[in-house]
Amino acid sequence: MSGAGFLLAVNFLIAQCFCMFFLAVSARSRNRVAARWFAATYAVASLAAIFEFLVAYVPPAKPWAILAFASMLGAMLMLRVGLGQLYGLKTNRAWLVAIFSAFVALDYFIYDLPRGTLSHALPYQTPFAVALGMSAFAVWRARPPSFVDRALIVLLALTSVHFLAKAFAAVLAGSGNTAQDYLGSQFALVSQSMGAVLIVTVGLMLLCVLVLEIVADEKVNAEVDPLSSLLNRRGFDNRIEALLAGTGPHGLILCDIDHFKKVNDTYGHQGGDVAIRAFGEALSIAAPPGALVARIGGEEFALFLPNTGKEATLLFAHTLRATRAVAPISGLPPGVRITASFGVAEMTRGEPLRLAMRRADDALYAAKNAGRDRVHEAEPPTVVVEVFKRAN
Repeated sequence: MSGAGFLLAVNFLIAQCFCMFFLAVSARSRNRVAARWFAATYAVASLAAIFEFLVAYVPPAKPWAILAFASMLGAMLMLRVGLGQLYGLKTNRAWLVAIFSAFVALDYFIYDLPRGTLSHALPYQTPFAVALGMSAFAVWRARPPSFVDRALIVLLALTSVHFLAKAFAAVLAGSGNTAQDYLGSQFALVSQSMGAVLIVTVGLMLLCVLVLEIVADEKVNAEVDPLSSLLNRRGFDNRIEALLAGTGPHGLILCDIDHFKKVNDTYGHQGGDVAIRAFGEALSIAAPPGALVARIGGEEFALFLPNTGKEATLLFAHTLRATRAVAPISGLPPGVRITASFGVAEMTRGEPLRLAMRRADDALYAAKNAGRDRVHEAEPPTVVVEVFKRAN
């Protein structure tokens, strides 16, 4: 086997491996359709290596040569479909089929032109450059690009240009007088070496895009309470630090569903879950843009209102309390009403979060001890610190 033939075999195996990688990633990715298109891209591209072998060893060569061209071009156009799925772009598949058919027809008509000339090499390589150029353009216009997106654009663009450069390399290095001579030519060795590099780099970059999205999704899932669909305590703590950097003051509200154990005892845990979901949804709908809403305990919730003063925070808490006290809950008997108690604290710039949470929590318990279904304002931080010092 020649060196080029060995590289063809290596490229086939690499393409098959990436096919399996993308199928594995599709099981966890929210872009599973795109991942499956990428898997199909590499599966179809790997067929080109088989057809290249058949060109050299199984006459007549022309059908195999055209099939090798068609499989590689088809794979590149499938890549464009997959990128459309990944980046949410509309893809005119009928137009892609028309482009594919036109370029395959072009390859058929130039087949008998002299090898190693620009009249044959340039029309042969240009369709690949066009197909990859379309993919690079699609990613470029899809969305504000991240670093990985920009790297993918550059890589696709360079790969597109590389195919045009191969046309001139075929003339300079010589690609053989016939299709059967290709595997024994110096050009084939260079072409397949570059092909191996590009197969790996493009595949790794696409995997990187998909895996980064999986990691981001997993991070979000780890910070979201599955029952209420609000942030959990981890998500609340992770996101509040950036908001505390604002000039302030900020509003902090802790609220607790009243008599929640009675709800569970009367309507079962399913009824309790319904109450938590309804209360969480009400908080989420009422919260202004930029606010953080979280379920931080069993029936305890927290709201952080950035750059909101004490009066506005108190008014917001009173509105929540009054609205929740009269609103029916779907899934529970019509006459059932769920009330809540609220503790409100104003955070000043530089106040530690744990101190503000302590003040709001004390106000919440004061509201519950006073009869529930009410709003209490927290003591100022200076008072809490002084009491803490005396107690210690």
